[in-house]
Amino acid sequence: QVQVLESGGGLVQPGGSLRLSCSASGRTFDGRDMVWFRQAPGKEREFVAGISWEGRSTYYSDSVLGRFTISRDNPNPTVHLQMNSLIPEDTAVYYCAVSRYIGSGSRNSRDYAYWGQGTQVTVSS
Repeated sequence: QVQVLESGGGLVQPGGSLRLSCSASGRTFDGRDMVWFRQAPGKEREFVAGISWEGRSTYYSDSVLGRFTISRDNPNPTVHLQMNSLIPEDTAVYYCAVSRYIGSGSRNSRDYAYWGQGTQVTVSS
C-alpha cells in the first residue's frame, strides 16, 4: 500500500523558518519527481516546488523562489522543503505528492498520483 507522509508543519512568526519533510513508501518510485503543493482557505491548490528523481533539477513557483529550497534523499524517497523568510501569505496546508509518470517537471496537480494528507503551516504574529 502506497503511503505518503508529511511532517514538520506548525506555527511560526513572520520572518521565521520551518522545514517540512515527506516520505513515500509502498512501491518503487524510481525516476519520479516529487513536489509540494499548498492550499489556503478558500483558494485552489497551488504548486510550490518540485524536484527530479536524482535531485539535479528543481523548480519553484514565483511566490516562493529565493525563500524556499527543496531537496531529496533516495532510494526510499524523502523530500524536504526548507522554508525561510515566511510571510502570512504562506499560511496553508502543504501537500507532498509523487509523479504519476517517470520524470515530470509538471506544475499541474493532475500529473501527481500519490498524495499525503497534508501538514498545516501557519505564519502569524
